[in-house]
Amino acid sequence: MSGSILDRQCVTLGLGAEVFAVPVAFVREILDYRAPSALPEGPAYLLGLTDVRGRGTPTLDLRAKLGLPRQAPDLATRILVLDVPVDGRTLSLGLVADRVIEVATFEPDEIEAAPDIGVPWRSDYIKGVVRRDHGFVVIFDLARLLTSQDAMLIEQAA
Repeated sequence: MSGSILDRQCVTLGLGAEVFAVPVAFVREILDYRAPSALPEGPAYLLGLTDVRGRGTPTLDLRAKLGLPRQAPDLATRILVLDVPVDGRTLSLGLVADRVIEVATFEPDEIEAAPDIGVPWRSDYIKGVVRRDHGFVVIFDLARLLTSQDAMLIEQAA
């Protein structure tokens, strides 16, 4: 994550006490939560389709995808609408987060390698971590968070 300031800017989001980040370059918009229209026979983390400007956008429960316990949406719950490059194509999808915190800029020397142990989610989803006064910010590797199987299911849902 070096280069221009846009490459280093991330939207930080919260899941419970944990803080994660996604590169701002992939974030198209942030929506107030509204329940997606359910899809039959989808995986547990695929909540359904959210209407984003007249287009059905597959929406994932980030908590379920990471193996964290589900939580009922509240007034702070948001849907991040992302355009993510996966396997040579761009997937449009929504990610449900407990809350969106801020846009933060991380300097390249602040970003540490992902730890192999000691975190409750798969470290191969992690691009890096940044130390902050309040703890760590975990930067997602979105292409790895979304497997080829996920990409296929998202495309079918769309």
